[in-house]
Amino acid sequence: MKPLQTPSLSGAPFRILRRQRGVSIVGLLVIIVVLGFLAVVALRVVPTFVEYRAIQSAIKKAKASAGTVVEIQKAFDRSAAIDDITTLTGKDLDIAKVDDDLVVSYAYTKKIPLFGPVNLTIDYVASSKSL
Repeated sequence: MKPLQTPSLSGAPFRILRRQRGVSIVGLLVIIVVLGFLAVVALRVVPTFVEYRAIQSAIKKAKASAGTVVEIQKAFDRSAAIDDITTLTGKDLDIAKVDDDLVVSYAYTKKIPLFGPVNLTIDYVASSKSL
C-alpha cells in the first residue's frame, strides 16, 4: 500500500488561486456606497437642469413672438404656465435693448437639499444673446 500524500500548496492549481485578483466585499460595499451617493445627487440635480433648459426654451419663444418688454414678459409667463416653470416669472427677467435688439437675461440660484444639513447650490445664469 502507498502512503497517503497530502496536497502541497505549491502545486499548479494553488499557484493560480494565489494570482487571482478581484474586488473584496469591503471594496464592493465602498463602490456601491459611492455609486449610490452619485445616483442621489444626479436624481436631485437633473430636474433643476431640465427646468433651466425649459426656461431657455421659453425665453427663445417669448423673444421670437414679442416685440416689447411687456409682451416678452407676458409670453414668457404663458410658456412658464405650460412648462410648469416655477423658479422665474416674466418680471424676474432682465430685458435690455442692445444694438436695436432686445436681450433677455436672467440669473437664479437653486438650493438642493441632499441629506441632513448638506445642500448643493447651483447658480444658473444665461442670456438670450448666448442662446
